[in-house]
Amino acid sequence: MHRIAAIQMTSGGNLQANLKQAAELIAQAVQQGAELLVLPEYFAYHGCRDVAAIAIAERDTSGPARRFLAEQARQHGIWLVGGTIPVAVEHDKRAAASCFVVNARGEEVACYRKIHLFDVDVEDAKGSYRESDDYCHGGEAVVVDTPFGKLGLTVCYDLRFPELYRSLAEQGAQILLVPSAFTAATGEPHWELLLRARAVENLCYVVGANMGDRFHTKRPTWGGSTIVDPWGKVLTSLAEGPGVAVAEIDLAYLQTLRQKMPVHEHRRLNVVKPSG
Repeated sequence: MHRIAAIQMTSGGNLQANLKQAAELIAQAVQQGAELLVLPEYFAYHGCRDVAAIAIAERDTSGPARRFLAEQARQHGIWLVGGTIPVAVEHDKRAAASCFVVNARGEEVACYRKIHLFDVDVEDAKGSYRESDDYCHGGEAVVVDTPFGKLGLTVCYDLRFPELYRSLAEQGAQILLVPSAFTAATGEPHWELLLRARAVENLCYVVGANMGDRFHTKRPTWGGSTIVDPWGKVLTSLAEGPGVAVAEIDLAYLQTLRQKMPVHEHRRLNVVKPSG
């Protein structure tokens, strides 16, 4: 078995303060035995406005947030999933919201670009979110083989699109990761519900690492970082504020559940549509 951590932050508009908070929480999770750690979406840049300039600075491994991930992973001998970082791309003036997986040697072994962008109206202080103004859509589902199992990478708003998670499960994913900055208005009714649903329908562990500043005056986020087992049981969770949620992942248990209830083998999609 392995110990995995969901890290919850209250990042603001100062990069160095955000990285300091992340480093302190990473150290706390490591002290609790975590070997794979998941940071929330926008962990370094939540609240920073000039996405284009940030994306240019982060376009290679010398970028401050990407360098931070590598240094922390090497220092602690852990695998680290870096929420999202804006990264410049060639084909678009907008950035890609990029989720990097860094191994214990500080090497970037995978990158997922967020597919579903949050262009919605929400009843909170911000009101309107248009993520596609600054970010372009990713187009590839990513599964990563690690010492802890196969990771399926997703980000925040992806959580509302079950077909992505089924695709990841079909590619062998055993642990589904959801770094997020889920709003407080939508998070209260939907966050845990959706995490548990994605776990149950795919018989996977799900790790949701969220921003947790419910009373932010401009962009409140729900928190509630949670780790769910493949049967839908909440193994650990947080409320608001910064913190770490650590739980053990048991792939033998996952495999037993899949043998008893082989939902992946029972799918029947060739349903005949009614005529007329």
